Amino acid sequence: MRLVLAAVLSAALLLMAATPGLAGPAEPGFVPGVEDLPLMPGLTAPANDAIVFDQPEGRIVESAARGDVSADAITAFYTQTLPQLGWRPAGPGRWAREGERLEITATRDGAGRQAETMVRFVLRPQ
Repeated sequence: MRLVLAAVLSAALLLMAATPGLAGPAEPGFVPGVEDLPLMPGLTAPANDAIVFDQPEGRIVESAARGDVSADAITAFYTQTLPQLGWRPAGPGRWAREGERLEITATRDGAGRQAETMVRFVLRPQ
């Protein structure tokens, strides 16, 4: 009986590992330095590449990410996502929440297959 139970458990673990979504949801990425700002899928950012200052007036964070994603797709992602996190639009590429302002800019680097979009995130007190 023990052998059968071990075989069933092993098969279940193998199935979970081989089937995306059954082993649990993947951890979403976040913008380095801003633990509650999601990083759009398709963008990558080095974990230690953010500049972070904590001061009594609030935090200042400058971070960047890049990927083969269009600036329009980036704008659409953050326009849909940020209001769910309490951010209010405050102008093109600008957001406000609880005494903080966030600016997101996206610029395309390079041409052809080498092209990537560089996204800059700046968080400051209002």
